[in-house]
Amino acid sequence: MLVGALADAGASQEALTEAIHSLGTGATVSFEKVKRRGIAATRFHVAGGEQKAHRHLPQIQRMIEAAALPERAKQNALSVFQRLGEAEAAVHNIPLEKVHFHEVGAFDSIADIVGACYALELLGVQEIACSAINVGSGTVETEHGLLPVPAPATARLLEGKPVYARGPAMELTTPTGAAVVAALASHFGAMPAMTLLASGFGAGTRDFSGQANVLRAVLGERSGAAESTTITVLEANLDDLSPQVLAYAMDRLAEAGAVDVSVQPLQMKKGRPGHLLRVLCDPEDRDRMAHLVFAETSTLGLRFYSAERRVQARQWREVATPWGPVRIKVSGGGHFAPEYEDCRRLAKQSQVPLKQVLAEAARQYLNTLSQ
Repeated sequence: MLVGALADAGASQEALTEAIHSLGTGATVSFEKVKRRGIAATRFHVAGGEQKAHRHLPQIQRMIEAAALPERAKQNALSVFQRLGEAEAAVHNIPLEKVHFHEVGAFDSIADIVGACYALELLGVQEIACSAINVGSGTVETEHGLLPVPAPATARLLEGKPVYARGPAMELTTPTGAAVVAALASHFGAMPAMTLLASGFGAGTRDFSGQANVLRAVLGERSGAAESTTITVLEANLDDLSPQVLAYAMDRLAEAGAVDVSVQPLQMKKGRPGHLLRVLCDPEDRDRMAHLVFAETSTLGLRFYSAERRVQARQWREVATPWGPVRIKVSGGGHFAPEYEDCRRLAKQSQVPLKQVLAEAARQYLNTLSQ
């Protein structure tokens, strides 16, 4: 489905066919335009060839290294198989060199991985972002018998990644697909801020009744926003906590890596004044932050929800003041602000008013712009 989507987005079908044939197994590949629930998509077919039941990682590595592929496409394909081999080795508790690739050792799966890596190269992709992954549900028949979905190797590969289960009770993410995104994607979550250039749909074999069985690839160039990511928001209402303890809890959360921590006053039930504690953090830090909130405050419950965070590109400049250097944070739009902690430290050390240090740092920065 990924190869089909990338071909649909503009990767040359002829170049992909030639590259996959260079693996030397005698298989044939083709592309077909189909519909899935009314959506036009490209289906990638692999037929014939040597369908060896088991292959070890070194055998697959030699096949890839001997193929007519650009060096980066080879390295990416080797990285995908390395991640897949490590996952299988961990699941079965055996050394990596003894891992037998079963379904993934079949040529169609090798063609899928090599084809995806080469298609990314043909499109000039420099960075890959992936949405939350629908793994499916139910069970799947494998060489090891009936296994729950996601399969053990799939679950291992997607550790730390956002996943969900929706739609038909079947496997919707295979170990092959999980290995590709685990090895090559640099970001998981909301779509990055970008200018859209092209998109394509890759078709799966089945046509589901409730949803289109397609995978979408979107090609674009990054826009001015340096970040467009999904963050987790934690909230708790507090009406029985000492202000000193609340301030300490905020410090602890910030030190632990929260993106932001804030408190706002509330009028709570029975007329009691209280506070709303709000913590922003990366999704993978949610449980750690929740543990800290429960440990450091009196709350008995927390609310979680996801939000999109978009931030302008920023850079640091440094200016000299009579009391020492101060960093200046400059946004992509040209807005700037002296770093508070630098100014606070210099004001305390030099026994001068903080507002004087802030004003001087701003003046020095503006002087650099006029030079």
